[in-house]
Amino acid sequence: RLGYTASRVILFWLFVAPTRLFSPVRIPFAVRPEVRQTVFAVKNTIHEHLQHLRHALLDLHKTLVDSERVSYEQTMGTIPSPNHFLQLLMKDPWFAWLHPLSQLIVMMDEALDGKEPLTPAGAQALVKQVRNLLVASEVGEGFSKHYFEALQRDPDVVLAHARAAKYFGAPKPPV
Repeated sequence: RLGYTASRVILFWLFVAPTRLFSPVRIPFAVRPEVRQTVFAVKNTIHEHLQHLRHALLDLHKTLVDSERVSYEQTMGTIPSPNHFLQLLMKDPWFAWLHPLSQLIVMMDEALDGKEPLTPAGAQALVKQVRNLLVASEVGEGFSKHYFEALQRDPDVVLAHARAAKYFGAPKPPV
C-alpha cells in the first residue's frame, strides 16, 4: 500500500511529467524552420543528458542507501520496519551524509520540470555541482569522506559511480 506522497509522485510521473518533458519549445513563427529545429534539438540534447545523469544519480543514491543500511544493521542491529528505516534516513546522523546527494537530485528534478526552459549554462552548473560533490577523499569529513568509505566497502557503489561518471565526467578542454 502506497503512502500519500508516493501516490502523488507516481501520478506526477504518469500524467504530468510526459507533457512537461516533451512539450515543444515555443519559438516565434518568424524564425526560420531550420533554426527552430536546431533550438529544439539542443533543448532535447541538454534535457536527455540531464535525464540520463539524473537516473544514474538515483541509481547511485539507492546503492549508497542500501550499502549504508547493511553497514548500519551490522553495527546497530536489524531495522524493524520500512517506516523506521525512512525515519532513520531522514533524521539519523548515520545517514545524514547522504542528504547533499538527495538535495542535488531534487534540484535536478526542479530544473528539468521547471516552467522556464533549461539553459545550457544551467545544465552545466548542475553537472558541475554533481562533479564537485562526487569526489571521494580519504581525509576530511562530510560527504567526501563517507563516500570514500562506501567506495572502499562496496563494489556496487563503485559500479554505480562509474555509470554516473559517464554523464558528469571531467570537462572537455577547449579546442
